[in-house]
Amino acid sequence: MARVVVDVMLKPEILDPQGQAVANALPRLGVSDVSSVRIGRRIEIEFAGEPDLTTAREIADKLLANPVIEDFSIRVEEQTGDAAPVSA
Repeated sequence: MARVVVDVMLKPEILDPQGQAVANALPRLGVSDVSSVRIGRRIEIEFAGEPDLTTAREIADKLLANPVIEDFSIRVEEQTGDAAPVSA
């Protein structure tokens, strides 16, 4: 079995209120050297056999990410848990 990982993040120019809330809470935990936090999603798609990156890209583009406000990246995760980057 092969796993494709899709990471979805808000585009840099889009305000991230969840990330801002985390960044604002960090000083209360004694963390003062973090300048920014962005929150995203990780989606894992498992294929029987070889991963189909074209299909994974289509799934991400049409279903998992809103292309108006989000970017996504796709990578194949090896059986060992290591990730090999694949451009989106």
